[in-house]
Amino acid sequence: MDGFIFEYLDENDFRKKERSVRKYNMLAYKKLTFNYYPELRKGNFLGEEVSRNEKDKTISYELKLPTDELFAKVHGEIRIHYTVYTKKKIILLTNITPEGILDEGHRAELSTYKGVMISKSNPEKDMFKINLLNMLQK
Repeated sequence: MDGFIFEYLDENDFRKKERSVRKYNMLAYKKLTFNYYPELRKGNFLGEEVSRNEKDKTISYELKLPTDELFAKVHGEIRIHYTVYTKKKIILLTNITPEGILDEGHRAELSTYKGVMISKSNPEKDMFKINLLNMLQK
C-alpha cells in the first residue's frame, strides 16, 4: 500500500454536497477531482492545518476550493474538511461547507441571481446581500 485511501465520516452526506458543488461550481469540482484528490492520495496534504492530535496521530485540514468572490461573500467559501490518520494511511473526508446552501442545492433546483445561488428558505436576504455588495463595488 503506497498511497493514502479515502474514507468518509458520512459518505451519503459528503457525496450529496460533492454533487451540489459539481452542479453549481464546475471549476471547484474539477479542481477537486483532478488536482486535489490525486495529490491527497500521494500524501501531499493541501489546505491549512486546523488541529493536530499527537496521541491519535491525526491532523485535521481545511482545503479552500475555488469560489466565486460574490458567492463567498454571500454564503461563505467552499471548503473540504478532512482528517489524516498518518499511521493507518487513511484520509477521512468529513465535510464540505457551507453546508446549508449545498444541502439545499442538492434537495431542490436553486435559482440564481447575478450568478449566485439563492436559498429558497430566505431569498430576500440573499438577494439583498448581493445587491448591497454590487452597490459597494461601484
